Amino acid sequence: MRKFITCSIIFLSADILCSAQVRQSPQAPPPPLPAGSKPASTNIVGAEYPRNDSLRRAFFRVRAPEAQSAVVSLGNVALTKGEDGFWTGVTAPLDPGFHYYTLRINGVDVTDPSSETFFGAGRVMSGIEVPEEGVDFYNIKKVPHGEVVSFWYFAESTGEHRHAYIYTPPDYTRNCDKRYPVLYLQHGMGEDRRAWPNQGRTNFILDNLIADGFAQLIFQN
Repeated sequence: MRKFITCSIIFLSADILCSAQVRQSPQAPPPPLPAGSKPASTNIVGAEYPRNDSLRRAFFRVRAPEAQSAVVSLGNVALTKGEDGFWTGVTAPLDPGFHYYTLRINGVDVTDPSSETFFGAGRVMSGIEVPEEGVDFYNIKKVPHGEVVSFWYFAESTGEHRHAYIYTPPDYTRNCDKRYPVLYLQHGMGEDRRAWPNQGRTNFILDNLIADGFAQLIFQN
């Protein structure tokens, strides 16, 4: 009896699946990508949008089939809804560098699910890196890399535990008997300790400066 019931359930489930597949309409292929554009370096892995082009414009494509309006905060660009439920649009040329932004869906500011999130302006936001032609000092390159270490410590001056990030140059652990100079970087108003390594790419900048000989490590005894 138990085997019979199990088989009946399997056949019934298969019938339901077949019926559902018949009723499902085939999805239309996505539209062609904007010519000369490429995914922003600040996108999550595998995300095709947002995209940058050589004119420093940002292209957006966001799925929100039930929404009545969609706006990108970068210049308050209103997106246009397609029959496939995707909202698309393009900004005016943007200044090179890092930009915070949000999507305003039906008047509510939300983060872009295709972008990495960053803490800025006192809240979590999306971000897009707009490259500048001929400028690559902050990009990751095939050079020796240092490390960004996250650690907690107790601050005697404030009587509380604090969280900090520290960059150590390549081969730092091989020179344990050496003393290195220290450079303190303070994050901007509305940001936190993650800003310099995440948004500012400090570690890549220092890696490249050291590799190119523009920054030297002066050891102290």
